[in-house]
Amino acid sequence: MNEKESAKAKLLIDVIAGISAAAGLLFGYDTGIISAALLQITPQFHLDIGSQQIVTSAIIAGALVGCLGAAPLSDRGGRRRTVMVAAAIFIVGTVVASLAVGAWMLTAARFVLGLAVGAASQIVPLYISELAPAHRRGRLVGMFQLAVVCGLLVSFVAGYLLRDESWRLMFGLGIIPATILLLGMAFLPNSPRWLAMRGDFDGARTVLRQVRGSHRVADHELQSIVDAHDRQAPWSELARPWVRPALVAAIGVALLCQLGGINAVLYYAPTIFSGAGFGQGSALLTSVAVGVAIIVATLFGNWAVEAIGRRALLLRFLPGASLCLLVLAELFHSQASGGPPHPWLMVAALLGYAVLNVGSLSVTIWIIGAEVFPLSVRGKGMGLVAAAHWGADLLISLTTLSMVQRFGAGGTFLLFGLVNALAFLFVLRFVPETRGLSLEDIEARLHAGTFLRTASGRPLGRAR
Repeated sequence: MNEKESAKAKLLIDVIAGISAAAGLLFGYDTGIISAALLQITPQFHLDIGSQQIVTSAIIAGALVGCLGAAPLSDRGGRRRTVMVAAAIFIVGTVVASLAVGAWMLTAARFVLGLAVGAASQIVPLYISELAPAHRRGRLVGMFQLAVVCGLLVSFVAGYLLRDESWRLMFGLGIIPATILLLGMAFLPNSPRWLAMRGDFDGARTVLRQVRGSHRVADHELQSIVDAHDRQAPWSELARPWVRPALVAAIGVALLCQLGGINAVLYYAPTIFSGAGFGQGSALLTSVAVGVAIIVATLFGNWAVEAIGRRALLLRFLPGASLCLLVLAELFHSQASGGPPHPWLMVAALLGYAVLNVGSLSVTIWIIGAEVFPLSVRGKGMGLVAAAHWGADLLISLTTLSMVQRFGAGGTFLLFGLVNALAFLFVLRFVPETRGLSLEDIEARLHAGTFLRTASGRPLGRAR
């Protein structure tokens, strides 16, 4: 293999993943900036707890619609064009949000932003996975989640620095990465697997030769795609028995990622900690600390998915995430019962949870969803993964403050801790290891009925 060609192909793949992942930056920024903006918007628009949850959750409702709408669009018009449509919607939503004159207009704007967020969460991991080589796929798809948490950190820092400025500027800054995404995607190639599914094998070969180390490697991969001979299939194909194990694994991880409470912490940490006696500035700084922690966790997770595997990472981190939440629940319960406050111990437990949850579930959700489905329904399958993610997120964002009000922060975090323990058991039983396998290898295992078996041939969940 020619070293120069290999280096050039590697650089091109990195550029493709980097530009595409700008959608993740928008995803993180637009979902995270509400945590700081809410502190200004609430008194200005006279919002009660229900109204706060509606404004916060509008982007999630839009994302639920957007990810399902993007699935057929990405199959018909292509992955790249769908990302460009999402970028244009990001720009429109950002402008309207920054000019909102009331809660209703801000809610509508955040719903529009949600359409773009949902489309991006469905298509960007899929687009990257279909271009990436098998041995780097986890790390490259993981760049999307890294961009998401970078966007969250940027939103937390912006919220803190602009806490005495207008919340309109907080929202308006999102137009910068949206413009970069729209212009950058115009120069990127189509997915070779999408081209092959459309019957354009010459186009698929051209793209593969650009992003692989040699023509021989590209032609061999194209032959594997042709041998799979996938054509676009209807939604009902996802219910077929041979596809079901992939559906259960991907949807289960997506649901548990959100039901485990991570976005509740990201959205409402300043509000919760303000209610626990922290000053507004300290509460916002807590969010910044969480933002830094989850970037470190995501960087580690992106390395670990290839070094130790997707399944192994989840099984090692989830017990710790559950334990941190149980400690946090006890600290809040103790304080509510008249015990001495332990604010920095609370922060430590919160950071521990964020690192362990984001470094496992949040890193692997998009990787697993983008790689386990057969090509014929990969776009639709990923659409359901994103829908499960956003549906669960909508439920959590609409109920978190109400749960805190009804059960206290301690009871709420106890519930999230139990869900993280449940996630460990789910992964142990239903999620296989896909590290190092090509997308066609994974599909072949589904066809052969060996998807849920270990390398030794034993079913998952049994003692080795």
